Amino acid sequence: MRTVLLTGFEPFDKEPVNPSWEAVRALDGQRVGDAIIVARQLPCVFGAAITGIEALLDELKPDVVIAVGQAGGRTELSIERIAINVDDARIADNAGAQPIDVTIAAAGPAAYFATLPIKAITRDLRAAGVPAMVSQTAGTFVCNHVFYGLMHALAQRGNAQVRGGFIHIPYLPEQAARHPGAPSLALDTLIAGLRVAVATTLATTDDVREQGGQLH
Repeated sequence: MRTVLLTGFEPFDKEPVNPSWEAVRALDGQRVGDAIIVARQLPCVFGAAITGIEALLDELKPDVVIAVGQAGGRTELSIERIAINVDDARIADNAGAQPIDVTIAAAGPAAYFATLPIKAITRDLRAAGVPAMVSQTAGTFVCNHVFYGLMHALAQRGNAQVRGGFIHIPYLPEQAARHPGAPSLALDTLIAGLRVAVATTLATTDDVREQGGQLH
């Protein structure tokens, strides 16, 4: 049986919940085809988050890894295309660190592309009635930090067969209620969307070639 690792983050920036953890933990232990989903929480802390996901790679030896994070203000599930080799934090992490213009991996490349079928996932999410887009930036906070750390770890381990990537999700409605005007998606929609992302990844060898770019 194949293993799909889903990670979410602990709450940060004074939020009482993090939708990424609420959504992924609801899928823990569920089966999708011939695979089982394992959900784990990561700290919203530079360094420790990468150490955590590296330990999970060694422990679980997953076939697919999808890290999930909160992106307050976004309107859709954002299927991230690229992770960049820099930390540039607008706010401090949960340990009080605020790195600015710091390289994540000194010997690493400038960027890594996700190895998930990002276009097929976006297509299938939309077909399922879940708002979705291909995103060209995962930011420069702990989400991008983990995304880059994941892809770097897979490259360093020679795990080319393990597919990895990152999905940003909007606020939950109860969070948006504290941020007037902010968009949100219901938890059930987020859970359903992540399950679609898992199923599409498991079923898709070669990504579809569809427009997914933006003008700016």
